[in-house]
Amino acid sequence: MRLREKLGWIALLYFAEGLPFGIAYDVWPVYFRVHGVSLREIGFMSLLSLPWTLKLLWAPAVDRWGMRQHWIAAALTSLGLTTLVLPALDAAHPGPLLWALMLAFTLASATQDIAVDAYAVDLASPGEEGAINGMRVTAARVALLLGGGGLITAAGWWGFEPLFALTGVLFFLLAGAAWFSPRVPLAANQRRSPIKPVLRWLFRPQMVPVLAFTLLFKLGDSTLGRMVKPFWVDRGYSLEEIGLISVTLGTVLTIGGALLGGWFVSRFGIFAGLLWLGGLQMLSNLGYVAVAALTLPRESIYLASAFESLTQGLGTAAFLSFLMGQCEKEHAATQYALLSATFALSRDLVGAFSGLGVENLGYAVYFAVTTALAVPGLVLLLPLRKVLLSQQAPEAAGAKPQGSD
Repeated sequence: MRLREKLGWIALLYFAEGLPFGIAYDVWPVYFRVHGVSLREIGFMSLLSLPWTLKLLWAPAVDRWGMRQHWIAAALTSLGLTTLVLPALDAAHPGPLLWALMLAFTLASATQDIAVDAYAVDLASPGEEGAINGMRVTAARVALLLGGGGLITAAGWWGFEPLFALTGVLFFLLAGAAWFSPRVPLAANQRRSPIKPVLRWLFRPQMVPVLAFTLLFKLGDSTLGRMVKPFWVDRGYSLEEIGLISVTLGTVLTIGGALLGGWFVSRFGIFAGLLWLGGLQMLSNLGYVAVAALTLPRESIYLASAFESLTQGLGTAAFLSFLMGQCEKEHAATQYALLSATFALSRDLVGAFSGLGVENLGYAVYFAVTTALAVPGLVLLLPLRKVLLSQQAPEAAGAKPQGSD
């Protein structure tokens, strides 16, 4: 198969993978708040993200049984069914059936992620990884923008119900396309399990501050994010404003921030990146504190949103560089997945109580608390400083001879 054809399939499948993220993370909080659902329940919806966090648990089953295309098509069919049924249920009073439906949605999406990622690995020939990974990221981001900000903006014109119906049909069409995607013959995998060396790595004494930092560094950012869109709704901003400014422009600025953050870390090192970019990430929460507590012009929230989105990208770039730096090359994929899951688990569990926080404290005080929650992660940089600088030293030493040529 030619590379151009491979890239076409990768674009299609990663568009299908990115679409559910936009719906669950961006659309659902707005959709349910518009229908009057309590902040407490919207906060608890953070727990619906757990399948994406815990998908490592059933990834071996997806990898071992059945064809990739069958898993992907089945998952997309499930996504289509749940998306079509969701608006038929009472959104103002989410009952057990609606919660089960949303859980089925995220379970299907997480299972699709496993199969699509495996298919991309199967499809890539040596030397094609760069092009394929670039297409993966691009297609998923486009889907995230359309499924999140695009859908919310369009809902301001036509309402949510017809758009959910169209999205459900789109999932069915994507399922049909996935079924007919090219089959890739696979040899039996005889690699030894990395579980023992990974456990040795995980239970080293020096991993205690690493795991604590992984749990805490993005805590302020994560707890703020769960309540941002309900805040926009409660302040009377239109769906078009939420879709275009908070979600679409916010995503673009986060991507730009990640690129800028990557440059900063490359130039000044991981420790400086975590300290300075993490500090900016913490300070950005104060923008929402000001908007919630003070009588400011209506457009002030645009600036607060833009600054928060940009610094989210900056902080994420430094944080992901930190996670990568803790992994051993021989088992990097498994170790990185474990660290990522550790961060995501704390995000989902703490985010579940964000609605309770706003209901009891009000938006202004809650947003101030999220700012304070970012402090422990920055303080933990002190015991990690020596480790991070020692990791930086070999890279700097290796870079000197190249610069002198």
